[in-house]
Amino acid sequence: MPKYSFIARVPNHPGALHAAARVVMRERANINRVQFDQRIDPYIVFFEVSCPEEAYGRIAEGLTGMGYLQDTLRPLNILKCYVFLPHEPGALFEFLNHTTRYNANISYIDFDDRGRHPDRLTVTVSLEENGSAELLLDALKSQYRIEILEYDTTGKKLDDTVFYIRFAQEIREIIGESEDPFLLSFLGDINHAVQELMNLGQDPKTIFGSFLATGRTLTRTTGDGFYADIQTIPLSPGITLTCIQPPAGGNVYLVNTPAGCTMVDTGYGIYMRDIGAIIRRAIPGGKDAVRQIIITHADADHCGAGGEYPVPASMHPGTLDIIRAANRAYGSRSEASVLEKIYTTMINLFSKFNPPKEHRLFESPTGGAEAGFPVIASIDIGGYRFDVLEGLGGHMHGQIYLFSRELGVLFTADTVINFGHLTPERAEYNTLAVILVTSVNVDSGIARNERQNLMGLARETTGSYHGGRTGCLVCCGHGPVSIIEGKDLIPFGSIDHYVPGA
Repeated sequence: MPKYSFIARVPNHPGALHAAARVVMRERANINRVQFDQRIDPYIVFFEVSCPEEAYGRIAEGLTGMGYLQDTLRPLNILKCYVFLPHEPGALFEFLNHTTRYNANISYIDFDDRGRHPDRLTVTVSLEENGSAELLLDALKSQYRIEILEYDTTGKKLDDTVFYIRFAQEIREIIGESEDPFLLSFLGDINHAVQELMNLGQDPKTIFGSFLATGRTLTRTTGDGFYADIQTIPLSPGITLTCIQPPAGGNVYLVNTPAGCTMVDTGYGIYMRDIGAIIRRAIPGGKDAVRQIIITHADADHCGAGGEYPVPASMHPGTLDIIRAANRAYGSRSEASVLEKIYTTMINLFSKFNPPKEHRLFESPTGGAEAGFPVIASIDIGGYRFDVLEGLGGHMHGQIYLFSRELGVLFTADTVINFGHLTPERAEYNTLAVILVTSVNVDSGIARNERQNLMGLARETTGSYHGGRTGCLVCCGHGPVSIIEGKDLIPFGSIDHYVPGA
């Protein structure tokens, strides 16, 4: 049976929700989900129903006829003013006749004839139509002395009595103008995630704030707001490793050789132009010098700019499956998680997800293994062999690692992250995902075992790289390229801070 979602704006009086449910029941539709919380918005109710398409059409018509169906997210006009009322019986009632006549919703009213201003009424109203606001103002001015405190037609002054409309305007500021049906569907998804997380004991304001902070961080840190920390490490004569840490999300690695450049992970799509400028500085020929791309896993911050490069990207078949399914938990025991699916939708939208258009799949196991990880391929980078190790599904299905025993280089994807040397801004951004999906790993137990195995592999590796140092360079998914000293990951070499134009 098809599923449909819709948003109802229900009057705040007894029996209103019952009336909406009656319309659904009349079409024998099954209500799969309903969510209403007066602490968030006193009017908005989210529904998901199962029914034939024609039945859903009649439900929509019935709710529209009642004035309940929320099918637009136009910014409301907000008017806050002082109205000086005469001291006579019925004065307040007469004023309310005006607000009712022009369909103004009162969100705040304050009057006390024994207070400091016994003749002054303070009121805030919202109206859907510009014309209605102007007509109300004209009517009030013709009868009362008024002082306008705020008159906002952008939706920026909305209060929590119209929370979701205000929230929609804040989403629009992140993603740009979008059609109301798309935005209504996206709001429904976000509400579903909020419902799940509230049932786990989280505060709704924290959840909504985390959605907005994710998008705002990404948009704020592009262009003039972009920056990066860069390590440039000689691996052998003629071969150089460059690690680019963008403001948010995973690292981008470049291994430049006389035969061309191999890119390991691409960063977010929204950073494509900014990282492209760094590549032009770091590598002769810039993007055109990139000969192959290796994608470690399907999170947007690791593959989300792959479509910008005219070369195929090599990846695990599971990574391609996740990109196509638009669900980062695909192929794991968490696959049915509402939170994982909605987080993927959100981060792909906010980060301008543009995954690789051409693919080469690692799908021919060699029969070998390293540290408990199957070796599923070997690739040549600058004359050195890198084994492709298949992850066990802790962080994400289809994640891979790259390992060169001869050079002593291990790309660990997101299984090993140098949390201790993330900047406060990057660490704060990483916590947003934890809030919204409770864990960035689809199976935390497996992820812990994988991390132990990778750290063990790095400790026992004695390959040498340019400069005579021995040991293993740990190329983390986030944080600087590091070496292991005791139990700690210590950044290797110098780190340069890049800002545009510097």
